Amino acid sequence: MATMPGQGPLTGVRVVELAGIGPGPFAAMLLADLGADVVRVDRPGGTGLAINTRFDITNRNKRSVIVDLKSPDGPARVLDLTARADILIEGYRPGVAERLGVGPEACHARNPKLVYGRMTGWGQEGPLAHRAGHDIAYIAVTGTLGMIGGPDEPPAVPANLVGDYAGGSLYLVVGILAALHHARATGTGQVVDAAIVDGTSHLSAMIHGMLAAGGWQDRRGANLLDGGCPYYGTYETADGQYMAVGALEPQFYDEFLQLLGIEDFASARKDISRWGELREAVAARFKSRTRDEWTAVFEGSDACVAPVLSLREAPQHPHLAARGTFTDHGGITQPAPAPRFSATPTAVRTGPAQPGADSAGVARDWDVPDLLKGLDRDGPATKGLDAKDADMKGLA
Repeated sequence: MATMPGQGPLTGVRVVELAGIGPGPFAAMLLADLGADVVRVDRPGGTGLAINTRFDITNRNKRSVIVDLKSPDGPARVLDLTARADILIEGYRPGVAERLGVGPEACHARNPKLVYGRMTGWGQEGPLAHRAGHDIAYIAVTGTLGMIGGPDEPPAVPANLVGDYAGGSLYLVVGILAALHHARATGTGQVVDAAIVDGTSHLSAMIHGMLAAGGWQDRRGANLLDGGCPYYGTYETADGQYMAVGALEPQFYDEFLQLLGIEDFASARKDISRWGELREAVAARFKSRTRDEWTAVFEGSDACVAPVLSLREAPQHPHLAARGTFTDHGGITQPAPAPRFSATPTAVRTGPAQPGADSAGVARDWDVPDLLKGLDRDGPATKGLDAKDADMKGLA
């Protein structure tokens, strides 16, 4: 398939996504954003994600078919797809895909070049491999959650960005693309075991180095990058909003003090004994004006200060608006595909795939006519997978 403008660098790559929730769909969306033809295999009854499918942005740029993997011919339909695919993504608990007849061995028997991506929280083996879990539990045991928050407060929950998406989805995509490169060079596919506990731990590599060197204390709010430093953190403004400060280097720190109006604290940068005094002075100054007023003060400077915006405010920020970091598609404001490519630009081509809406097109384009068999039945044969089997989060 020839690469076309606006389709992305993965144009021509075929991906089968066995429907799940969280990190698996996000990883598949990223591949779809990069131009891959992602076919999401939805199951009758849905995945249990409490969101209207019209708004599930993680299913954009994909196509959807419905296959009941518990029906007699369900596994065969999936294997027909994998025989024509480059990549498969699944997020079931260990052993479930094998019991359903679509595990790595069955898929590689049909397509030895297939990259088989497995997305779980705990991984394919280990004492917790078969346990249910969510992002917060995965990042808790890695030490990552314990790093975040104030020194005298419970750990702060960073939504599901650190575990599900950073430690999970992004590591799965990196692994898949590396394995795809290997498969195309050697003709041999392989299994990619992407566990959120592994990826999230890997994200903290620099911190572990600092810890070993004595440059990081193993407690919250006591370090350079965790809010312990008074010139790297957030401060409330007069209107109850916040400003973010990251003035680490000397030249940025000096400019920060000058614009804030507390130049007398120049020597406090390296004097930890004065950090409490410095923090109080910075906090008092920020409380004297509104967020917008302080934004204007620091505009155009190298003081490394920025307003803390809400999700709805972010798309209107002048820099993000100028870059087109957010885009509107189908009436939904959403992040545009990232990163950017000079020769193969990406785009939001289609809105969220609706379950089963693309069966005819996929059957034609992938030459899998049997995919259409059984679609005229009066209702699905089952309600989908049991909750204990559905995926690594234990949801139906």
